[in-house]
Amino acid sequence: MSFSNKVKEEALSVMPVEKHCRIAEISALVRFNSKPLKEGDDRLLLLKDNEAAYRKCFTLLSKTFNIDTDVLEHSVLKKLSVDDPVGILSRDCCKRAYLRGAFLASGFMADPNKRYHFEILSPNEETSDLLISLFSDFDVKARKSYRKKYSVVYLKESEAISDALNIIGVHRAMMELVGARIVKDVRNDINRRNNCDTANIFKSVSAASRQTEDILFIRQTEGFDNLPGTLREIAIARLEHPESSLTELGGFLDPPVGKSGVNHRLRKLSEYAEGLRSKGRSYD
Repeated sequence: MSFSNKVKEEALSVMPVEKHCRIAEISALVRFNSKPLKEGDDRLLLLKDNEAAYRKCFTLLSKTFNIDTDVLEHSVLKKLSVDDPVGILSRDCCKRAYLRGAFLASGFMADPNKRYHFEILSPNEETSDLLISLFSDFDVKARKSYRKKYSVVYLKESEAISDALNIIGVHRAMMELVGARIVKDVRNDINRRNNCDTANIFKSVSAASRQTEDILFIRQTEGFDNLPGTLREIAIARLEHPESSLTELGGFLDPPVGKSGVNHRLRKLSEYAEGLRSKGRSYD
């Protein structure tokens, strides 16, 4: 499986809880992955060429509107604001959902072990401008180019791509990108100085990845409400700062906590996640 498809499979598993977020994601999926039923018809037909986008859209339509058809009538399209979605994108959570749907329907990401490239093909310049604006709301500077009949929104810097993956909620892919970037940086540093201890770096990346997986599992299964305040705080900090060291994480807490205290809390979260897994809870 290509890295781009791995990202899409992860995006496929992210199901918005709130109705307004589901509407935003459906709106993007329909806008990027449909066509008129026939010439002159105002109904739209969902395209099956992109299986992941089709499956996600069909599932969300069923959950949100109890629709089990791939032909969308004008009344539904109006609720989705497909032609002009700005009005349904006032919340950050809805912006994230819309960008996730756009990537799932028309996005591509190169293998970060080879190169850094993230893009979304848009049917027109207006749609590209909307995507650029949404990314900008999260301080991610996307650029635009043209390819045949498409307008392309793209990112080529690893940090910007990492931020984009975080925005759309694909945290495993984000951690894989971070790991690939660290490996590249280490290799470059070795070529320059020949004295870098790569084992510790890989160990740190692996530990951060496991911590993120455990925290995401807790959030997906029962949320953070049942966690003690100290564990909830460190869980949120780790998700918001996936690349930070334990010492840096402790500085984000209020009041700040030392490295050993942060490590203790993260270990408690891992134990909590294992307890949930032992009860047979499912990530999905």
